[in-house]
Amino acid sequence: MTGKLKKTRVFGCGNPLMGNDGSGVCAVEILNKTCQDIDAVDGGTGGLGLIADMEDFERIIIVDAMLGIGEKKGDIKIFYDTPPFIPSTMSMHDASISEVVEIAKEIIPGIEIITIGIEVDFIEEYSDEIDKEVMTGIHKACSEIIKITKS
Repeated sequence: MTGKLKKTRVFGCGNPLMGNDGSGVCAVEILNKTCQDIDAVDGGTGGLGLIADMEDFERIIIVDAMLGIGEKKGDIKIFYDTPPFIPSTMSMHDASISEVVEIAKEIIPGIEIITIGIEVDFIEEYSDEIDKEVMTGIHKACSEIIKITKS
C-alpha cells in the first residue's frame, strides 16, 4: 500500500458479451458517465486479479450479475459480508466473487467489501443486450452505490 488510503473503489464485474452477465460492467459505465467523482472500474470477469487493485482503498464495492439472490429478474441484494457462493457461469480456473472477498479480507487488513448482486434469472450465451428488468436493477444498484459512497 502506498500512503493514505483512498475512500472507495467500485468494480463492475461480468462479461458484456454474455447479455445480462454484463450488468456489473454496465453499472460502471453508467457511474462513469454520471458521477465522475466515483472511482468505478471495469473488473472484467472478476477473479483473484481484482485483489491487487483493492489495496489502496478503505472500501470496495463489487457489483455483479447473480443467480438466485432475488425473487425476480432485476432485484438487487446488498451483501455487507461475504456473499454466498454462487457457481460461476464463467471458467472454473479462477475464483468466485465470494472467494475473492474472503481472500481480500484475509490479506488486506481492515478493508470493507460490499457486494451488490443483480438478479439476472439466466445468462444468455453470446448476446450484447441486457434485459429491461435487469437494466432497472442496474439503475437501482447505481443509486445504492451513490448512497454508499456518500456515507
